[in-house]
Amino acid sequence: MRTLKKYAAPLLFLAIFEAVAVALWRAKGNAFYLWNFSYIGCFLALGLTLYIRRFRYARHVVQLGVGLYMLVYLGLICRENMQIEGFWYYLSLGSFEAATIHYAVAKIFGPLIFGRGWCGYACWTAMVLDFLPYKHPAGPRRELGWIRYIAFFLSLIFVGALFLLPVGNLERILFVSFIAGNALYYAAGIALAICFQDNRAFCKYVCPVTVFLKPMSRHALLRMRVDADRCIGCGKCGRVCPMEVDVCDPSRSRKNGTECILCLECADSCPTKAIHL
Repeated sequence: MRTLKKYAAPLLFLAIFEAVAVALWRAKGNAFYLWNFSYIGCFLALGLTLYIRRFRYARHVVQLGVGLYMLVYLGLICRENMQIEGFWYYLSLGSFEAATIHYAVAKIFGPLIFGRGWCGYACWTAMVLDFLPYKHPAGPRRELGWIRYIAFFLSLIFVGALFLLPVGNLERILFVSFIAGNALYYAAGIALAICFQDNRAFCKYVCPVTVFLKPMSRHALLRMRVDADRCIGCGKCGRVCPMEVDVCDPSRSRKNGTECILCLECADSCPTKAIHL
């Protein structure tokens, strides 16, 4: 019973993704969904298991496993635009396929369960940014969150223009935009990280996907919690949090509360082990 409780989180993630995999497989009649969501669920469960077993790079294992799968296999090989413009495009076609299902599960409804866990364990942009040396913000947070809304609406305008203007071969244009968009994201993310000495500056200020993630994450089932009886108020959790979340505040309106990526840095740094998922 103690072992089962210890591994409850990885088992929960595996069960959730397996349920989605089977449901979509049966509903769509396509074995791809069984493979796709089983693969992601297994990697998430593996990463959490490695973390429980104190493997230092557990989260990076998941980031590389899922991020490269999404970027290389689905994006470059299968030519599915998994960026936000791909979501708008397939949604406009009324196609409930790879990109639209991905957004529904990982970025629109899924965050009601795991918040912004996608950002911490599966994002192929953050997969690269998290290897930069600026793991903890060097200065105060900037008031630049408005940039994400510009990026969000630009992606919508871009897709709208594809349908309104007399252009052909939209699938090819969308594939090229996937490559160009990722190159732009990486360039902007690295530049912002160096400029602000903060690996996650792109996530905080520019990433358009956070427009979906933030409101749902506010009601997430899985969130970092603090045992008030064990907390000594040392502030280490706040200093190591890459997203600058006030972990010690138990309310859902806590500072940067919708930004938590479940990286578990706060739990690792806590000297009294008062923080848990």
